[in-house]
Amino acid sequence: MMSLGFVSAILPEQNLEEVFQVASSIGYQCVEVMCWPPGKSTRRYAGITHIDATSLNDELIERIGMLQFQYGVQISGLGYYPNALSPDASESEAAVAQIKAVITATSKLGLTRMNTFIGRDWTKSVDENWPRFLETWKPIIRHAEEHDVKVGIENCPMLFTADEWPGGKNLATSPKIWTRMFNDIPSDHFGLNYDPSHMIFQHMDYLSPMREFADKIFHVHAKDVRVDQHLLDQVGILAHPNAYHTPKLPGMGDVNWGRFFSTLTDSGYRGPVCVEVEDRAYEKTADDRLLSLIQSHAFLRSYLPKPIQSS
Repeated sequence: MMSLGFVSAILPEQNLEEVFQVASSIGYQCVEVMCWPPGKSTRRYAGITHIDATSLNDELIERIGMLQFQYGVQISGLGYYPNALSPDASESEAAVAQIKAVITATSKLGLTRMNTFIGRDWTKSVDENWPRFLETWKPIIRHAEEHDVKVGIENCPMLFTADEWPGGKNLATSPKIWTRMFNDIPSDHFGLNYDPSHMIFQHMDYLSPMREFADKIFHVHAKDVRVDQHLLDQVGILAHPNAYHTPKLPGMGDVNWGRFFSTLTDSGYRGPVCVEVEDRAYEKTADDRLLSLIQSHAFLRSYLPKPIQSS
């Protein structure tokens, strides 16, 4: 059955064991663990390193396995979300190298899912980005196939503010583009890390993709979003999206979670569903961030109850 987890980026001050402690104490079953290269964050929710993918050795691999057993919390997948198609060649090369390193680390840990972005040169059209997308991503997916790791691409446009305008920093924004991606790189190891909130602020149906791409959904993010109509009426859809929409905790935005889980279960999905907290109302303190995870779990647990343990 599906398992309820959260994305570890919301706990930047905690180490991996403390992340597991939090998950276990609240009742989460899994965690998507962030694997950015160690160093300073360059944007919100980026730069978090709960597992250093380039420093895994047998001792650390064994310890990570023991932590999962000790706290009864599994790793749903490893996450790293850069721009692998950045117009800055050094940024792009570093992103590709780390994506491959995280894929390798996923395999070493005995896991099957790694989540990321495609990336994009936001100054160019989709068609203008396409040759570079194929050149960059065909080798990445071959690497994933060799390690038997499924790569889930989050459908976030990464188009919120002026520095991401006009195209955004992630190609994988729509069903039309996903179809083209999967046709041009046909692989059972290339799919989606699906987040319904990103469809809503684009004024798109967030339910039908779960049916259309049922065999391509490898991982799911549970994030809500509120489109503020009074602001949209002032600025219009051509404004930067942050001018009219706000990410929220599950249950506090425009996602109908009953219909969402009804459609998701009908599609046959039985994998992890991980809360991704990006609600600014819960960012000011560590206690606020902890409360965001408690509240999200309280809201979602009726849709993803824990199985009864047999005696």
